[in-house]
Amino acid sequence: MAIAIILYSLHGHITALAEAEKEGVELNGVQCDIFQVPETLDADTVKALGGKPSTYPIANREVLEKYDAFLLGVPTRFGSMPAQWSSFWDATSALWVKGSLHGKLAGVFICSSTGGGNESTIANVVTTLVHHGMIYVPLGYYNVMKKLSRMDQIRGGGPWGSGTIAGPENEREPTVIEKKIAREQGRKFGKVYWKTIH
Repeated sequence: MAIAIILYSLHGHITALAEAEKEGVELNGVQCDIFQVPETLDADTVKALGGKPSTYPIANREVLEKYDAFLLGVPTRFGSMPAQWSSFWDATSALWVKGSLHGKLAGVFICSSTGGGNESTIANVVTTLVHHGMIYVPLGYYNVMKKLSRMDQIRGGGPWGSGTIAGPENEREPTVIEKKIAREQGRKFGKVYWKTIH
């Protein structure tokens, strides 16, 4: 019994949040492993975009069948998921037909360059989860209200899921507050998962 974090992270922002999410999950004594969706860009394009190579194992259909619950790290592209995530989900039709993911839990955390599209990206991911019959677990405001409502600094995320804002040139790194919110999302998600298996 375990939770998988599956992500796509070109510049490392989602990766930083994923590590915080993992810390939160494991506070519940739950095993948590991190995977990445396959890259659809060639190596030269990734380099030209300033991409940071990731060393996580690649997620595939077997990972989706093996794990019981998922936290999904999805950067926003024009208010929706990027091509790498779309391609990943497009390859799951056999699982959809069999109902392999039905009833499994899923939460989402995001990154955008400006803060625009945060909630719409998660809503678009939830549409896919619904087609698979998965159960979306939002972050909500409980235990993070003060962090999510702070006005003294820029902050990504919201009640749909934790997040960060990378800046127009991906120059901004996730802040301590953003990582704390991600950690709390992982903790709460792990707690919900733990309750479902006991």
